[in-house]
Amino acid sequence: MLNSGVLVLNRAFFPVHVTNVRRAFCLLYSGLARAINSQYEMFDFQSWSELSIHTHDEAVGLVGRMIRIPRVVVLVAYDRVPKRTVRFSRHNIFVRDRNTCQYCGKSHPRNELNLDHVVPRSRGGDATWENIVCSCLPCNKRKGGMLPEEVGMRTIVRPARPRWKPEYAFSLRAPIHREWLPFLNLVDFTYWNLELER
Repeated sequence: MLNSGVLVLNRAFFPVHVTNVRRAFCLLYSGLARAINSQYEMFDFQSWSELSIHTHDEAVGLVGRMIRIPRVVVLVAYDRVPKRTVRFSRHNIFVRDRNTCQYCGKSHPRNELNLDHVVPRSRGGDATWENIVCSCLPCNKRKGGMLPEEVGMRTIVRPARPRWKPEYAFSLRAPIHREWLPFLNLVDFTYWNLELER
């Protein structure tokens, strides 16, 4: 329970992060954040700990009492939205390619996939978003150290840097708590109304 997700908002109520319950309580206790209930009322640690607990509330035990788990907290002084780039990592490549071999198009468990350099390293290929794809073991073995077209293969989708931003990457995780939904709608609004790059 202490490792389950808590949505962190900036002062403008914009989602910036997902943390765990343990960290959320640290933010509340130190006065860096306020908890929000379903009526959008804000509480500091003391007032949050004095709220009565109903049978449907998630709670953790303290010495001699229980305290409700906040599912959404607002940072008191942070009003920016962090600018980040998508980290070039194995996990994010698997997310971008949806655990699907980019040569045969079949979806596989991650332990049956590996990462392949479209242009092999031996031919000057770099480890970049534009040159790395998910590949199943048979396709990777078939391609070997060749270019895809040399063995009659091609990538299903041209590899590229993902368009999603890390601050929204939590939407790919499970579960999303119902208390988050009113704040995630802001993300949907921003996504659909943001001016696109040319």
